[in-house]
Amino acid sequence: MNFLNKWERKLGRYAIPNLMIGMIAAYCIGFALYYLNPSFFAYLTLSPYHILHGQIWRLITWILVPNSTNIFSLLIMSFFYYQIGTTLEHTWGTFRFNVYIFGGMFFTVLGAFLLYLIQFLLYGGAAAAIYSLQYSVGFSTSYINLSIFLAFAVMYPEMQILLMFIIPVKMKWMAYIYAALVIFECIVADWGGRFAIVMSLLNFVIFFFSTRNYKKISPQEIHRRQKFKSAMQTPKSRNGITKHKCAVCGRTEQDDPNLTFRFCSKCEGNYEYCQEHLFTHKHIKR
Repeated sequence: MNFLNKWERKLGRYAIPNLMIGMIAAYCIGFALYYLNPSFFAYLTLSPYHILHGQIWRLITWILVPNSTNIFSLLIMSFFYYQIGTTLEHTWGTFRFNVYIFGGMFFTVLGAFLLYLIQFLLYGGAAAAIYSLQYSVGFSTSYINLSIFLAFAVMYPEMQILLMFIIPVKMKWMAYIYAALVIFECIVADWGGRFAIVMSLLNFVIFFFSTRNYKKISPQEIHRRQKFKSAMQTPKSRNGITKHKCAVCGRTEQDDPNLTFRFCSKCEGNYEYCQEHLFTHKHIKR
């Protein structure tokens, strides 16, 4: 996209290399804080009400909250996302990968504040404060990681991974499964939960639709393909001389390009008939 090229020329030198290492380090710090005191998590989540009341560190610390408090799951997740995140960074470049990750974080923060504003207008300040802390858990890096996975699956759909270190599965099938799970979560969640999911995945939605080739569905391209198809289906003739002619009705391929012509094995001589008269004509005997 042209605007990203302009941004990269101006801001590319500020891009953070190996950003996935920083994100994994943040998860490890959050994991350590959880085991030191699980109640710390209540002061780390993205709660707009508490941010507006002075706890501005929550704008950053929500990134520390790991997706799992199981060390085995954390290690597998860290190894997996390091691999696909690093591959995406090498594919897109450091700047574009930074834009994708920080864009996901921005939309997540924006979604949290928009949801708080809606709840404040609908239910009042006291209820909005309760909902703010309740939905803060939903605004996490979980869906940002999912957006990384989905982007990788779009870029490398045929690449195989070993599910549970045993079963080879293509990335595109894993993406379909994850997409189905997200849709299921949207169905069973309330409207606030759906809002959190959509906003957290908005960076992937923008990436997906911005990388589609819309030229294929443009009216001009559709007309061009139809014209080409029609031209290819019409039999060629030179100087008005046709290749096929029905001995009964006299129609040729120029009368109807969809006509099929066959010779009759029972007629004596080279007599050709269209599909309507191939089996109904009177056989010619000499």
